[in-house]
Amino acid sequence: MIRVLLVHDTYLLRTALAALIGRETDLEVSSTSWPGAVATSRTLRPQVCVVDMDSPDAVGPRGIRELSRRCYEGDGGFSLLALASAGRPGPLRRAYEERALGFLSKNASPDRLIEGIRRVAKGERYIDESLGFGFLEASEMPLTRRELSVLSLAAEGASIGEIARSLCLSNGTVRNYMAAITRKTGARNRVDAIRISQCAGWV
Repeated sequence: MIRVLLVHDTYLLRTALAALIGRETDLEVSSTSWPGAVATSRTLRPQVCVVDMDSPDAVGPRGIRELSRRCYEGDGGFSLLALASAGRPGPLRRAYEERALGFLSKNASPDRLIEGIRRVAKGERYIDESLGFGFLEASEMPLTRRELSVLSLAAEGASIGEIARSLCLSNGTVRNYMAAITRKTGARNRVDAIRISQCAGWV
């Protein structure tokens, strides 16, 4: 039996996906939102975590980075299978940098999801071919992982202070990141940097 933890912030989609996965006789599934992901993984000790990378909470203090750290601590480690959108290379890159083993398009068929879970549970890399171009775009992004995290929170309307608290940074450090983001994107200001990055699918 493969223990699966599904991390998705939209309750209706989360329950529907959990029901789909749970129909398989060799898969035992639990689900949670991003804020409860790390705590649930400690209790459940899953073999595979299926994570929605499009959620703003994926970049928060209890997001993909903390879940990845938990995954590789050796305390009942598990593999990550990232659900990503082909047109958003930013979340795809974050999942890759946090050592996700599998990558599945959110437009993939249910059969592909089940196949991905089983492959990742065996320790095999699983990449949906439709994400190939997204990986190419992700490799060309000028922003670092931390800059993407800062920008993603800024795009959600978070203030400098809120971003700093969420990522455990000082206000000055966040301002420095925003200045670097503005420079690298060729933007006029913070709002323009967010617009450019959203059009490019980075956030």
